[in-house]
Amino acid sequence: MSAERKSRIADVIDHHEKDLLAAWVDRQLQSVTSRRDLINEADLREQARAFLRALRDAMASGNDDIHTGAPWANTRELLGSISTTRARLGFTPSETATFVFSLKEPLFALLRQQLGTDARATADETWTATMILDRLGLYTTEVYQKGREEVIVRQQQDMLELSTPVVQLWDGILGLPLIGTLDSARTQVVMESLLQRIVDTGARIAIIDITGVPTVDTLVAQHLLKTVAAARLMGADCIISGIRPQIAQTVVHLGLDLATVVTKATLADAFAVALQRTGLAVVRTTPTR
Repeated sequence: MSAERKSRIADVIDHHEKDLLAAWVDRQLQSVTSRRDLINEADLREQARAFLRALRDAMASGNDDIHTGAPWANTRELLGSISTTRARLGFTPSETATFVFSLKEPLFALLRQQLGTDARATADETWTATMILDRLGLYTTEVYQKGREEVIVRQQQDMLELSTPVVQLWDGILGLPLIGTLDSARTQVVMESLLQRIVDTGARIAIIDITGVPTVDTLVAQHLLKTVAAARLMGADCIISGIRPQIAQTVVHLGLDLATVVTKATLADAFAVALQRTGLAVVRTTPTR
């Protein structure tokens, strides 16, 4: 980008910012991708104004490296914030990228108006603006995608934590009901949740109920044993309940070593063992009327 070319675009934006901003915002509001339910006009106008000024300053520098160029740092930061925010609000990738791409038409019209007598300059500036806005639009999409991935990962983490509640069944006894597939990521969450609750409550017994686990294979058994071992290091013994006939047969068939772990068919049986180990017992009394 030559000094002459870069200065013309920057000057055009600088001297006609108000008109360009109005035309650009109006085009966004009229677009089929407009999401007034997610962003109001005042916020949209403020974002557009900030972007125009950042774009003007960056293009005035003559540097066209939008990814690593120092003059584009402010533009990258601004687009990163806009893209991440829109990803969290529920905008689609197309709706987010349209924020940048919709600037083309009003900017091209303004360039033709200001440089119309110089056909070559108009073509050069239009081509330069096209390349810059295309790169910025793609950059916006990339940042949006990263933002969405972060949201998805955080939601998955939240769901894992919600799906592995550690409850206190009695003084010194914890219960951890597991439902669904037990993979490496979930095992880590289970282990962290259980260990933290052992520290918080000083529990001596932890019952891991796998009634809701559809299948137990070698990998699932290894995950369970790791959790049991970690709990023992914290001073708590584990009892695994929910061992159904099919699971018992599978464990034997696979030759899995669960001999070092107390297992029970039901949570009630496991709870009874836990009470016995802690010196407690449930006694039937005559109900009061």
